[in-house]
Amino acid sequence: MARSVYVTGIDRGDGRQAVELGVMELLSRQVDRVGVFRPLVHTDAPGRADHMLQLLRSRYRVDLPAAELYGLGYEEAAALAAAQGQDELVSVLVERFRALERKCEAVLVLGTDFADTNIPDELAFNARLANEFGALVLPVVGGQHKDQQTVTAEVLNAHRAYADLGCSILATIANRVLPSAESQVLLGLAGKLPEPVYVIPEEPALAAPTVAQLIEATGAEVLLGDAAGLARDVRGFVFGGAMLPAFLGALTEGALVVTPGDRADLLIGSLAAHAAGAPPLAGVLLTLDQHPGPDVMALAARLAPGTPVAVVHEGSWPTAAALTHIEGRLGAASPRKAEIALGLFELHVDSAELTSRIELGRSDRVTPMMFEHELLERARTDRRHVVLPEGTEERVLRAAEILLRRNICDLTLLGAEDAVRRKAASLGISLPEPAEPVEPVDRARLWIVDPATSPLRRRFAQRYAELRAHKGMTVELALDVVTDVSYFGTLMVQEGIADGMVSGSVHSTAATIRPAFEVIKTSPGASIVSSVFFMCLADRVLVYGDCAVNPDPDARQLADIAIRSAETAAQFGVEPRVAMLSYSTGSSGSGVDVDKVRKATELVRERRPDLLVEGPIQYDAAVDPQVAATKLPGSEVAGRATVLVFPDLNTGNNTYKAVQRSAGAVAVGPVLQGLRKPVNDLSRGALVQDIVNTVAITAIQAQSKEFGGA
Repeated sequence: MARSVYVTGIDRGDGRQAVELGVMELLSRQVDRVGVFRPLVHTDAPGRADHMLQLLRSRYRVDLPAAELYGLGYEEAAALAAAQGQDELVSVLVERFRALERKCEAVLVLGTDFADTNIPDELAFNARLANEFGALVLPVVGGQHKDQQTVTAEVLNAHRAYADLGCSILATIANRVLPSAESQVLLGLAGKLPEPVYVIPEEPALAAPTVAQLIEATGAEVLLGDAAGLARDVRGFVFGGAMLPAFLGALTEGALVVTPGDRADLLIGSLAAHAAGAPPLAGVLLTLDQHPGPDVMALAARLAPGTPVAVVHEGSWPTAAALTHIEGRLGAASPRKAEIALGLFELHVDSAELTSRIELGRSDRVTPMMFEHELLERARTDRRHVVLPEGTEERVLRAAEILLRRNICDLTLLGAEDAVRRKAASLGISLPEPAEPVEPVDRARLWIVDPATSPLRRRFAQRYAELRAHKGMTVELALDVVTDVSYFGTLMVQEGIADGMVSGSVHSTAATIRPAFEVIKTSPGASIVSSVFFMCLADRVLVYGDCAVNPDPDARQLADIAIRSAETAAQFGVEPRVAMLSYSTGSSGSGVDVDKVRKATELVRERRPDLLVEGPIQYDAAVDPQVAATKLPGSEVAGRATVLVFPDLNTGNNTYKAVQRSAGAVAVGPVLQGLRKPVNDLSRGALVQDIVNTVAITAIQAQSKEFGGA
């Protein structure tokens, strides 16, 4: 039977979607097949789609039909209860739940939302369903606008209510608590409940609606704006009626400007202010169904590309009344808010404690998602400092926000601070101020450094001149060299200011690696710098090396690549069984290329007799037990290989891309190996999640003793 967690509450407005997302994250780290079930859904009103079900289904790849993820609509449930009684309603819901449960290793149940449900004694109804499902209950109590005494009393009352109804309580969470009251609530609840109690403070970025959400709510017509602009948070409103000079002084960061559509001066003035970064805005909403002329719209599009401009039929007053009551929500269309919610949950909830109480046995299979989760968790447990030289690149900024929100590592972004912050604001990304106090102290830190103006410039120039003196480098020449972000970032790592560096989303591999060769250099015993990809297949993780750096390694270099790849695999939890790949298996073939692989295999066995290695071996014999039984019976590696070493770059690069595209594998890397300190390269086609994963890997590398970690 699958282990299930039933997240429920006592009233509306508790923000439990953030808790549901956090619990789903915990479950998906442990097992492969995680389901989600909503007993009752709203199906009676257009636009009331279950955004949370959609988000969880898409984010966690719940490969089940949507119709199997819920029980009944509220109206259908009410009719059934009226006609045949609540027992029959519960029986139907239990039957639907059991059908889903049989297909899953764990199930997250989303309780009723206390919003126009017409369910008598809704709390008791949720408690009964949880008991019938055999699920652990996680009550969530909303603390918005409530003082410490009120929140404390409501948490105790909620716990008592569910406990008295026979529920097995996993933990209790007070959510959306005023930050000023967080510590007092924790103190007031200390030792008063038999299960853990967690307190999550209010997060304005979660409560803020997106521009897209406000447009949907008001029925506005979008005139300008791209997907990134529509995803911006609206942190306030500025209603325009004054003349332009006075109006500009009222603009605030993240505000949505609401003004009559015939005020072209306010429209253009707002967008010009946004383009200048003084301040960056969420967008502009025009009222009275007034569409600016084509010349005005053309100018608007050039001033602030991507910034939303929309028009509504209503006047400013009814529009204002509609806007001010809308709160942000989690959904598949707002992945950024999901990352914010997860970061908040992970910061304030003891994930290890909660996971141990759910008592899930870890799945034998390691799925791509589980591998990614493990990377982030390991990086977070001993937080390191990583420098990202490409500080104004959109994907890097989006990855940086995720890394900081989820407390994965401390970061330095390189670039002029005004430019970095202006670009982030235009993307709707919120970066913390480097100088502001960080509370709690566990929250990840950010610094933005401009190599051209940094006090470190001269120190780095002197250091680089020393390292390259044999090439004729002088301090005067080095002062220019170190303003290059790749060199500056590499020197930050070399000098111990940062623990690692990740670059390459817009720079070539050579631009990333050359400074590392010159400054950091290879580690003792390494004859070559090489790379691996972690290939996350549906049921396992394989390590491919070298698919990114060395065009045609000789036998000695190939042996070094194999040993380093095995060490990297072990560092990330993959038991190394090394296959030295060729077009021939065993002694069946001959030729220069096969002989190179055979010699490399012998060298690996000489240098590391403890490693399981086989070669030369063909790919199918390395990974397929049936083929292995025919071609290499009795081999400890054949059919079970986890580290696959390719004979040259042409073979390796094409194979990893073929597997990635045709088998739907997630390729994490390239991860560089053989350097004294961790520096990693990105593909120029890297996605945001690729950057997050690579930074996490770099942080984990920095944790190891090899790089000076604990």
